[in-house]
Amino acid sequence: MRDFDLIVFGATGFTGRLVAEAILEFPEPGLRWAIAGRSQKKLEDVRSALAERFPEAQDLPLLVADVTKPETMDDLACRARVVCTTVGPFTVLGGALVQACVRHGTDYCDITGEVGWMRSVIDAHHNEAVDKKCRVVHAAGFDSIPFDLGVVVAQKAAVAKWGAPAERIRTVTGRMSGALSGGTLASMALIMDSARRDRSVLRQLANPYVLVPGGSGPDRNDSRRVEHWPEHKVWTAPFIMAGCNTRIVRRTHALLGMPWGDAFSYTEAMGTGRGVRGWIRAQGIRMGIAVMVVVLATPWIRRLVVGPILPKPGQGPSKESRESGHFALHVVGHRAGETIAVDVKGNGDPGYLATSRMLAQTAVSLAVDELPPTFGVLTPGSCLGDVLPDRLGRVGIRFSVRSS
Repeated sequence: MRDFDLIVFGATGFTGRLVAEAILEFPEPGLRWAIAGRSQKKLEDVRSALAERFPEAQDLPLLVADVTKPETMDDLACRARVVCTTVGPFTVLGGALVQACVRHGTDYCDITGEVGWMRSVIDAHHNEAVDKKCRVVHAAGFDSIPFDLGVVVAQKAAVAKWGAPAERIRTVTGRMSGALSGGTLASMALIMDSARRDRSVLRQLANPYVLVPGGSGPDRNDSRRVEHWPEHKVWTAPFIMAGCNTRIVRRTHALLGMPWGDAFSYTEAMGTGRGVRGWIRAQGIRMGIAVMVVVLATPWIRRLVVGPILPKPGQGPSKESRESGHFALHVVGHRAGETIAVDVKGNGDPGYLATSRMLAQTAVSLAVDELPPTFGVLTPGSCLGDVLPDRLGRVGIRFSVRSS
């Protein structure tokens, strides 16, 4: 028997502490868990701060671990059934922990949206994780749980309604309020730096089936245009997270055994509203994304704006701002002229409060729920699709079949 059901690694960081708070705010009876980070002193400070709101946190075990010391990663992995981590950018800092977890047959989850790194983990560790019967679950935050599980819920509703899955699903984001994540910006900048040095990274980013080795299908790269989507009745702009979310959904489909058919198609966009105002807003968002790409791709400009204007990794919004945030997205499936729709709505800043709750519930589910015997480098929808939507409903993130 291992010492802990769950270890939260990175608990001294901004998001990691929020994950610990989320576990305390929505407790799982009997859960044996600990927090881990590089500094004993910082861990003690975090525990004391948590105990001011949750007195039971005063007894939380503390574990010192550092990604630059592989033996400490092994210690985390061999002592827990599940390790969840917020320590990124994962391309630079994530490899040692994944390797240790797979070596010890320990389940693992994170919040990465770094598609190239996910592909490298698939190539390096998927087969061994299958052999060791453990689960490596990437993208367990706003990248990409609402989108991935939204499609799973929609397809279940389609099969229940029509006796067959939707052939095509398109998702638009609705109203959203939240701050940019410094960690996400750092990951995007790292990807752009890598692409500038290595053109194979660009080819990888352009492959819509990059997370399905050898896979192919009808989808092409994500649209960079302003378009009107009649089934949603709104204008749409490019969605900066689609490059991760769409690829996660396609991997979910592949891991489930292609139950939605070889011709299944999935796309995403940002909804900007109706009429002329919606079109103008879509054009503004498209231009804003182009400017952000230039800023993040140009090191000297990036140095001028990250910190003074854009957040650095480890920075985040106030408690009031986190709690006043929210998000919504609308998933619409099509088959033979019929449609079925799912609304996904969440309370809390999507990049911080909602993400921390998603990762916490993913980790707890891996630790305590009875899951299908599916192992390897997975996605939330491929291994947690039957249980995670209900769990997330308890923490303010809801999936509702709206119409058909």
